[in-house]
Amino acid sequence: MGTFTGFCSRNMGFAPGRCVEETEHAHPVTLKRPGRVCTLILNGELYNAKELGRELKADTDRNEELFLLAYMQYGPEFVKKINGVFGAVIWDETKKILFLFRDRIGAKPMFYTQKKETLFFASAIGSLFQYPGVDPVLDENGLCEIFALGPARTPGNGVFRDIYEVLPGHYLSFADGILKDHCYWNVKSQPHEDSREETVEKTAWLLEDSIKRQMESEETISTFLSGGVDSSLVTAVCADALREKGERLQTFSFDFEGNRQYFQANAFQPSQDRPWVEQMVTYCGSEHRYLECSNEKLAEYLYKAVDARCLPCMADVESSMLYFCSQVSQYSKAALTGECADEIFGGYPWFHKKEAFETDGFPWSADQSVRQSLLQEKWIRKLPMKEYAEEAYEKAVRETPCCTEDSPVEKRRREIAYLNLKWFMATLLDRMERTSTWYGLSARVPIADYRIIEYVWNVPWSVKCEDGIPKALLRRAGKGKVPDEVLWRKKSPYPKTYNPQYEALLADRLREEVLQDTSAPIRAFLDRKKAERFLNSPKDYGKPWYGQLMAGPQMIAYVLQINYWMKKYQIQMKL
Repeated sequence: MGTFTGFCSRNMGFAPGRCVEETEHAHPVTLKRPGRVCTLILNGELYNAKELGRELKADTDRNEELFLLAYMQYGPEFVKKINGVFGAVIWDETKKILFLFRDRIGAKPMFYTQKKETLFFASAIGSLFQYPGVDPVLDENGLCEIFALGPARTPGNGVFRDIYEVLPGHYLSFADGILKDHCYWNVKSQPHEDSREETVEKTAWLLEDSIKRQMESEETISTFLSGGVDSSLVTAVCADALREKGERLQTFSFDFEGNRQYFQANAFQPSQDRPWVEQMVTYCGSEHRYLECSNEKLAEYLYKAVDARCLPCMADVESSMLYFCSQVSQYSKAALTGECADEIFGGYPWFHKKEAFETDGFPWSADQSVRQSLLQEKWIRKLPMKEYAEEAYEKAVRETPCCTEDSPVEKRRREIAYLNLKWFMATLLDRMERTSTWYGLSARVPIADYRIIEYVWNVPWSVKCEDGIPKALLRRAGKGKVPDEVLWRKKSPYPKTYNPQYEALLADRLREEVLQDTSAPIRAFLDRKKAERFLNSPKDYGKPWYGQLMAGPQMIAYVLQINYWMKKYQIQMKL
């Protein structure tokens, strides 16, 4: 695990660079064989290292060496043999060709920009700006990314002008100044042949196999435990596996100061997590820590979250995760999470609601008016935000792999599932990656094993969400692993604060840092009167403008993040 930067030029060859604002660096590894010299920089982890080592007849178990040996034996298509998460660079000195690889689901980042015949690359956007001529410039498209799509990003788009990201399941080749993109993985639509019972059995096996693979680590394994079905399943498998070795699992749960008093149940968050966490801790016998975030820490970490992501992000949904990862890393350096189950197994409300089938737009972010509620009218007229979002949505829908046997309803279900895999899951994976690695924590997502994604993609909705029950297949695959009441608990997402004092704190910061500061860069876009009205009106916690959690208070926090980001990078506007 580590971060990196570097460049490759037609004239100067390959050179690793230095990282900025990173806690841990990946170091180049060079292997020499008769007539062959190759160098690798790897940020990531292999989960099939044992099998790969046997296939290669290797006398090493180091991820870096196995990754490089596989390339030297099979060429760039070796990446299809890897089960893991990675952003990797291979310089083939003999052939004078550079490769940039990214894992199938995009758990690890990989950014790049090309200036004439030189390619610059980095695992964090901010690291690219150390190179002369690579500047933080924002154009009309970048502004649309921030205001119309954010905190999501168009796949492959680095928001800043001329900065891109290697797509998940792709690799790039760079030789003689020419850059080529290669797709090596995507979901494929085909008829599902297994019976309901076979499907449940195979899903259960895949889940347990993935969890146990990702438990292999030199570090002590822990889990994030919310008391929901996803994290509870991961925790139960980990606890059983460690118990067999005479070890006890460490678990962590997260909540916010004042939530016991101020929590408001709504359609997106029907119940608090703590009673369910307590039940699972007793059931698994784990060594548990309840972590709580104060209003002040939540606001303070809004800016640290921008440092970690190099972009405005999921407001306090992200800053809280960053804070919690800072706490978990004091006890454990490797944690398994229940992330991505909702995208893969159909857990979100928009998989089930009639509106999602009838709306031509991202189901988690359908209302552009809320996003524009604080902007000056001239920017609402000037920026094609609605058209930009519509084009991004339509492109993803066109790319959805469909099957000739699909009915119109099933075809639409695939479109919604594809949008979730390529867009919503990507945002959450990015959040998990940047917040965890910022503090040297390896947060792993076993439910997002590509084998699970491939298999569940083709499972009919009648099995995936049988009887209209979200994630019914996942629940049935977990039968016997966790208590039934936890297994069939109604979905409740990652928690957020309902403390009104936090909203008041954000309002004070927006007034002080933006509305009263004539040098605040975001003021060029905000309408002060609209902002004051917004701050003085009650915020609806139950109607998010992005996802399930980002409502009124998160809009204030997002604006604060944008302002900090513009100031931090001294962003140049080229419109």
